[in-house]
Amino acid sequence: MINTDKLISELLYNPADPVLFNSAFFFYFFALFLFCYLAVNGSKTGRVWVYTIFSLYFFYKACGFYVGLVVLSAIVDFNLSRWIYHTPNKSVKKSLLIFSIILNIGLLFYFKYTDFFIGIVNDLTAGHIRPLHLLLPIGISFYTFENLSYTIDVYRKEIKPVDNFMDYLFFLSFFPKLMMGPIVRAADFIPQISMPYRLNADDIGKGMYLIIGGLFKKIVISDFIYQNFVQYIFDDPSKHTGLECLIGVYGYALVIYCDFSGYSDMALGIARWTGFKIPPNFDSPYQSSSITEFWRRWHISLSSWLRDYLYIPLGGNRKGKGRQYVNLALTMLIGGFWHGASWNFIFWGGMHGTALAIDKVRIDWLKKSKKAITGWKASVLKVGGVLLTFHFVCFCWIFFKAASFHDAWSLIHQVVYDFQPGIWLELYNGYTAVFWVMVLGFVLHFMPAKAEFSVERILGRIPVAGSVAIMVAFIWLLAQVKSTQPMIPIYFQF
Repeated sequence: MINTDKLISELLYNPADPVLFNSAFFFYFFALFLFCYLAVNGSKTGRVWVYTIFSLYFFYKACGFYVGLVVLSAIVDFNLSRWIYHTPNKSVKKSLLIFSIILNIGLLFYFKYTDFFIGIVNDLTAGHIRPLHLLLPIGISFYTFENLSYTIDVYRKEIKPVDNFMDYLFFLSFFPKLMMGPIVRAADFIPQISMPYRLNADDIGKGMYLIIGGLFKKIVISDFIYQNFVQYIFDDPSKHTGLECLIGVYGYALVIYCDFSGYSDMALGIARWTGFKIPPNFDSPYQSSSITEFWRRWHISLSSWLRDYLYIPLGGNRKGKGRQYVNLALTMLIGGFWHGASWNFIFWGGMHGTALAIDKVRIDWLKKSKKAITGWKASVLKVGGVLLTFHFVCFCWIFFKAASFHDAWSLIHQVVYDFQPGIWLELYNGYTAVFWVMVLGFVLHFMPAKAEFSVERILGRIPVAGSVAIMVAFIWLLAQVKSTQPMIPIYFQF
């Protein structure tokens, strides 16, 4: 007999149990969504309405009535963009764009940064202004940037505004990417809405590979390493030796990559199965041999957004070398602040911005010198560049993850002054499974792209019934190994 009260409770928003891609609720949600979506797949209007309704409900399950902010944002920017496009007066166009930017940034600022600046004011003036302790709406940083890029692109006449409000609401609320990205441009997404829904073997194979791979990265690698080792290190670094702290930093590098890229992969896979292609958000970033290359491979949608809507408008490289380096540093400072209201994030962004400016000097020098390095020397430099870039990124992750500057410097102090390499065997015996999962994670990360393509092709050749059987078996396997307490994705807070 069905327990009605329990069913209603499951369907309502629970702040202690937000819906996750790796939750049992999501599998039922996704199965029902697919059934309804396939039932109307021949109608563009039907697909839009089904997808939008399920997306808004998904967002409601994630953060309650803050779902209204998505609808409100869609209404405002849908109308403002059309006004901007059809207004002949340039000054009015610019005023409307500024108004749109102020509204979007203002909404983001209010929820995300109000308490941060209240704290600064209190520190500077010895004031006693009470923090608001606002609950941060999940995904607000992502859909705010999507709104901004849309209105800016319309203002630049790079795209025409959509005529149908439901199309825009569908684009903004699209549930696979709503909460954790990628940040999708309207120009890439909206034209796909009117295309007929068709799946081929490549779509099925690629989608399955992305979903399975994303779940594996998130649950088997990221959650396991974090819950069984990394969290203990960062909770209080002073209680651990330098060797433990260093391995903890390497572990966190895997945790944040597998957590965020795992979710992004699942979003891409779900989108692919439902007829939409979203640009990839990661490209094996720890294979980068320079910090410039790293930011072309890490959180690609954010770094490209910052480039197109911040770095280039600031002047990019058009106003001299000195200004270019300042623009790079400023862009990354703002990128760090985008991640959260914390001096740690600002410092993290500042370090990356400084490194990008220095790397730009290196690149310019190589171009001027015109010295071609080939053979074994090029290979050595490549490997050295990968190791140097990886360790710089890991050093920056310390400040990104640590709860405070004190904890970050405490961890660094332990690595420098209390390394104790002699405890290696004892440490290995205590965390054998964790270390082997870390090895597996790095091996998979450095796996050649052609190996991934081979797996995708094999999955694409499997009949539909076989694909369903593989997914069911894989989900069952994950249920056996995943922890009883699901780990909230790291980028939920951004």
